[in-house]
Amino acid sequence: MFELTLQIGIILFFVAMLAGFIDSIAGGGGLLTIPALMWAGIPPAAALGTNKLQACGGSFFASLYFIRKGMVKVSEIKLSIVCAFIGAATGTILVQMIDASVLSMVLPFLILAIGCYFLFSKTIAEQDKQQMVTPTVFAFTGALGVGFYDGFFGPGTGSFFALAFVSLAGFGLAKATAHAKVLNFITNIASLLFFAIGGQVVLKLGLIMLSGQAIGATLGSRLVVTKGTKVIKPLVVIMSLGMSFKLLWTQYM
Repeated sequence: MFELTLQIGIILFFVAMLAGFIDSIAGGGGLLTIPALMWAGIPPAAALGTNKLQACGGSFFASLYFIRKGMVKVSEIKLSIVCAFIGAATGTILVQMIDASVLSMVLPFLILAIGCYFLFSKTIAEQDKQQMVTPTVFAFTGALGVGFYDGFFGPGTGSFFALAFVSLAGFGLAKATAHAKVLNFITNIASLLFFAIGGQVVLKLGLIMLSGQAIGATLGSRLVVTKGTKVIKPLVVIMSLGMSFKLLWTQYM
């Protein structure tokens, strides 16, 4: 039986704050929070559910900051928001019915490919470029597909959303990161609802970590606005490599 002590609460608050900072810039904060939750003695399913609750704090405050700064206009991505929610809800339901082990074997290489794309691509910059698809097509491909992935599995969702906005919508990296965070908040909410229905959320601890996430995400979002590609690109590459090696270690070691 998990017991929330003052020491555990303080430690996980600061872990969440660091994760929120990283997540708002490059994604991958779950690499810190999920192992920390399991270290605290929370069963795996409850760790995933509680992680979604605390992640909602970081993605909400980062999204709010980007919207207030005018980097994201919600009215322009309404359809993508709906599709991301539906995709995440569907993925969360489906993952409880089938074996996700095949995806877990392929995923490290997919995330590594994202890191290499951001590292070596010469087309990633601050400025927008020509979009490859219309907003409607993006909603039913990038938003729906990555949303489904987040509900089904999850690691690296922010990086997948950012890649979709850069490669399909033609966004500059800072703008792509801002929009990715908004859609990631939506997918976090969708997954959280279904974890909560299943009783897999440690509410008190999740709220403590949520407050830490909020602080870290706000600080990280400010860096995205002021530093842009200079800070985002290196962190995306580092977090992609970190996620890949972490998943490979878990899978094969």
